Amino acid sequence: MNGVTGRMGTNQHLVRSVLAIREQGGLDTGDGERIWPEPLLVGRSEDKLAALAGAHGLSDWTTDLSAALADPAYEIYFDAQLTAARPPAVEAAIAAGKHVYCEKPVTPDVASALSLARAAREAGVKVGVVQDKLFLPGLVKLRRLVSSGFFGRIIAARGEFGYWVYPGPDPAPQRPSWNYRRQDGGGIISDMFPHWRYVLDNVFGPVRSVCAVGATHIPSRVDEAGASYEATAEDAAYAMFAFDGGLIVQLNSSWCVRVNRDELFELQVDGTLGSAVAGLRDCKVQPAVTTPRSVWNPDLPDPVAHRAGWTEVPEVAPVENGFKLQWEAFLRHVVLDAPFPWDILEGAKGVQLYELGEQSWRERRWVDVPELSL
Repeated sequence: MNGVTGRMGTNQHLVRSVLAIREQGGLDTGDGERIWPEPLLVGRSEDKLAALAGAHGLSDWTTDLSAALADPAYEIYFDAQLTAARPPAVEAAIAAGKHVYCEKPVTPDVASALSLARAAREAGVKVGVVQDKLFLPGLVKLRRLVSSGFFGRIIAARGEFGYWVYPGPDPAPQRPSWNYRRQDGGGIISDMFPHWRYVLDNVFGPVRSVCAVGATHIPSRVDEAGASYEATAEDAAYAMFAFDGGLIVQLNSSWCVRVNRDELFELQVDGTLGSAVAGLRDCKVQPAVTTPRSVWNPDLPDPVAHRAGWTEVPEVAPVENGFKLQWEAFLRHVVLDAPFPWDILEGAKGVQLYELGEQSWRERRWVDVPELSL
């Protein structure tokens, strides 16, 4: 596990996924055996690795990636490094015959992603890319509504994601400073559009074109050492995505917005037979037959209690961490050859969308999204 000393790598991948799988006794294979993940922590800082391993009762860590890849005891290579550092490490892992699972964006550019996908195919190793939001309870419910035909014909959708990230120094910023430096791979388009690609593709179908604009609303921030620096990457993006049949989805992504909604992400989907609002965990619906009759009259208080006319979609299964669920699926894919559709080609589609989003912003126009293939 390379790069898990960072916030996301530690919390979501090591603690809440791999160690959580161990705490539950591993994964049942269905034939009396269990899959047991044994992590080897890899990184650049001996101090950070030793502290992380010690905090969780682990003994195996190293700063020597080459030695780790040469060790036959470890069959899977996981990468949560900065995006720019990922391609050579993943390439080395594939060359060493390791199965590969990695964070998104899988690479900084589409060409590199497709190159890694071809290398994995030729090496015969299994590969996967994190697409955690597909496993969020709110989006699971939304996808269930779509597949059931609840909406009738889907007309449009609009979503809001984000929160206020403190620029520093007091309160201290809650995101790392590299997020706001383009030269270090920062920017909300490269961070969020890979997520939006797999969410949109799996909820509505293939994205066909994109129109986006980015903005750097806060031009100066304070880093981890308390020093001011210039924000060279966008901290907000406003986009429209077009689909077959005329469907348009609008999505705002911002680290400069104060939240006045129930969750940090909400997506409203409107159809001829009903509407839904899905968040990270919850989803509520309003069928056509219960939709109130609204009349515009700015001179009087609105007599309709609009929020009261929505119904919560119930849980049909226990809620688990989305990262953990996808880790379990990948482990079963490696050990049992169970299906796992989220490969590097799927990850490359996310990279493609952020590249095209940046192109749209740069050229101030709609940009079509061509099919990707190996």
